[in-house]
Amino acid sequence: MQILVTGGLGYIGSHTSVELISKGFDVVIVDDLSNSKLNVFDKIKKITGKNPNLEIKDLKNKSEVKKLFSDYRFDGIIHFAAHKSVNESVNFPEKYYKNNIGSLENLLENIDEKMHFIFSSSCTVYGQADKMPIKEDFPIKKSESPYGETKQICESILKKFCDNNPNFNNITLRYFNPIGAHSSGLIGELPLGKPENLVPFLTQTAIGKRDQLIVFGDDYNTPDGTCIRDYIHIEDLADVHVSCLEYSIQKKNKKNYEFYNVGTGEGLSVLELINLFEKVNNVKVNYKIGKRRKGDVIIAFADVSKIKQNIGWVCKHSVDDALKSSWFWEKNLRDE
Repeated sequence: MQILVTGGLGYIGSHTSVELISKGFDVVIVDDLSNSKLNVFDKIKKITGKNPNLEIKDLKNKSEVKKLFSDYRFDGIIHFAAHKSVNESVNFPEKYYKNNIGSLENLLENIDEKMHFIFSSSCTVYGQADKMPIKEDFPIKKSESPYGETKQICESILKKFCDNNPNFNNITLRYFNPIGAHSSGLIGELPLGKPENLVPFLTQTAIGKRDQLIVFGDDYNTPDGTCIRDYIHIEDLADVHVSCLEYSIQKKNKKNYEFYNVGTGEGLSVLELINLFEKVNNVKVNYKIGKRRKGDVIIAFADVSKIKQNIGWVCKHSVDDALKSSWFWEKNLRDE
């Protein structure tokens, strides 16, 4: 089966492409290189020993998307292509609305309604939940950021599309905080420019690329005053996308629109994560406490019982594993 992976050279997309190829799928990677590097493609080939198709295209461009669908016959799509920084979205909201929503609409205009579609959503759709852990049936509150709002809108678009196209199958994955790198050390999280996520800034500070890590606030209503998140290993996240695709292909879904939380089900504070990184890798990180950052949710960790019950999927890696792999990846980058 031929699967389109949009944003397939990005952090999550590259790991999922590797997992798909290892499971025997024919993969077509599409990326516009806005937050990725072309050499990731060579590393995917090196890990898998396969040569997937690569298309450099901008999914905001209707004609480019139309040509993509005329050149290939896809059985399924895993849609990652989106801008994903909460902080950046606060400063450049229009960029996020145009890209994240526009690219999805362009894809849906061209798809075969019998196609399997896995959508990359986010726990940010919940806003600041009233209690923990977060369950899928919690109300969707006003988003804390334009990024989160784009994911809410995209979910709504997909739900309506499924209502109007009963043969179309969509699984939306609301995942929490992916961290870590591939066990080979060849691919991992490498944002262009200054990292917006905690772990790449953490590893870059530990190795000396950054002078200091700023912890955004220590006066929240949490045990140590810092924000709490659910951190999931990137290889687990790649695995769940393939598991959900197979679940859809095997027609095990009860509805043509399903949505699931993806996480470990446990919350760690920013300071706990920093301390754990130092412990498992035997390094010290230069950090200081700064001001709160606009758009940040205080606490978010998942109830993952629904995906375990329906799809039979559970995490296989620990946060320790993820932090070790992140450091291994960062050291490999230094050697390049």
